[in-house]
Amino acid sequence: MEIKPNLAEEKKEELVRLSEISLILDSYNDIFSSFDPRPYSEKSLSDDFIQECKRAAIDKGEEIELRILIPKIKREIKEEGKIKKRLKEHFYHSFKRKQKEIKRIKIDGITWFGLGTFFILTLSFLEESSLTGFLIQIVKTMLEPAGWFSFWEGLGKIFILAKEKSPELEFYKKMSKGNIKFKEY
Repeated sequence: MEIKPNLAEEKKEELVRLSEISLILDSYNDIFSSFDPRPYSEKSLSDDFIQECKRAAIDKGEEIELRILIPKIKREIKEEGKIKKRLKEHFYHSFKRKQKEIKRIKIDGITWFGLGTFFILTLSFLEESSLTGFLIQIVKTMLEPAGWFSFWEGLGKIFILAKEKSPELEFYKKMSKGNIKFKEY
C-alpha cells in the first residue's frame, strides 16, 4: 500500500523550491517586532525576520525574490501592499545607512592615513635637520609611534573595517532591489 503525502505539504514544498528565498510564517506578525503596537505600514521589523533573510540571502545572486508563505486562512491581501511597502522602505533605508557608514569609515581611514603620513614625513624632516635639543628629541620620540599607528590604523579602516561591513551592505542592496511576494499554503 502506497502512502501519499499530504497535498498541503506538497504545495508548501513546491512553493519553497520555486523562489530564491522562502520564509514560512504563521502570520504577518512574524515579520514585525512584537513590541511595536503601530500599524504594519510603520512597524519595526523583527530582528529574527531580518536574520532569517540575511541567512537565506548569503549565497543568492543580485536578483532576489523573497516569497513569504502565509496560511491560507490568515492571509489578508489588502494588508500585503502595506507590508511590502514597509519591507522595501526598511531595506532601502538600511542600504543607504550602511552605504553612508562605509563611506564615513573610508573617509576616517584616509584621514588617519594622511595624518600618519604627515607625522612620518615630519619625523623624517626632523631627523635630517640640524635641529637638536631636549624638546626636539621628545617630539621625535612621540612622532614615530604616532605616525606608524595612524598610518596603519588608517589602512585598517580603509581595507579591513570597510570590507567587514560590506556583506551587510550587499544584503540590504539585494533586498531593496528584490521582489517580495506573498503566497498561501
